[in-house]
Amino acid sequence: MSDHLDALRLFIRVARLGSFSVAGRELGAPQSTVSRTIATLERDIGASLLVRTTRAVTLTEAGADFLARIEPILTDLDEAEQTARHSDELRGTLRIGIGTSLAARIVIPHLKPFLDRHPALRVDLLLDDQKQDLVKEGVDVAFRFGALADSTATARKLVSWPRALAAAPSYLRTAPALNVPADLSAHAIIVGPQGVGDWTFHKEGTTVSVRLEGRLRITVLQGALLAAVEGMGIVLTTLPAIRREFESGVLVQVLPEWDLGSVDIHAVLTNGRAAKPSARAIVAYLADILPRV
Repeated sequence: MSDHLDALRLFIRVARLGSFSVAGRELGAPQSTVSRTIATLERDIGASLLVRTTRAVTLTEAGADFLARIEPILTDLDEAEQTARHSDELRGTLRIGIGTSLAARIVIPHLKPFLDRHPALRVDLLLDDQKQDLVKEGVDVAFRFGALADSTATARKLVSWPRALAAAPSYLRTAPALNVPADLSAHAIIVGPQGVGDWTFHKEGTTVSVRLEGRLRITVLQGALLAAVEGMGIVLTTLPAIRREFESGVLVQVLPEWDLGSVDIHAVLTNGRAAKPSARAIVAYLADILPRV
């Protein structure tokens, strides 16, 4: 029975990761063992579950249906075992997709208590400021800024953070006057991962939209903030992400009397109700942490 459950869990990881070798590395097993285990499972079931090519491993129609049925069952079984042990200790591997800045500035500095609480849990942080293919990369939970595209995944809003403009004092000393949003058109704008578009400002019932084309575009927020510190222009980010620069004085807030709105942070659970207990646990943990940073 245990071997069969292990084979089912292995099938889930291969299906989610799209690779025998990656699943093997994650679980500490040779690729040949993974392939042999899946082949035995398919023989026992009497159906082909995966299509193997030199480039990828994909689900057959029967495999997709099988995955959808067994994943929530195994999740419930794992939770039942935890309850029987009277333990909330988490095990296995948790793969988290997260932006570089959010990870480096907020999550990693607060991650140790969570890891200490669950010493048998392995956490893989996949840092990427661009949106990942969660299923293809085997991500269990992702943390994302802004509006979410339509998806079959389950999303939970964790917090809303106010936006802010920032620049180095050295830049502002020699830059043109900056008193109202329209003045930004004469300034060097550093475009981060949010891309270009209309920036909308609110103040005392007045709404102003300014379309800006950045001279410098950097796809990683950490890089955009560094460019701002070096005096290359004005950057748009969120207050918590830039708090340390404001506190040290290397950056100052630009047009602070104007409200730029806020950006939502969501947790995206790729497997919905069948999400791993560890994925739900990290979401609950960060839902408590993020509003207080």
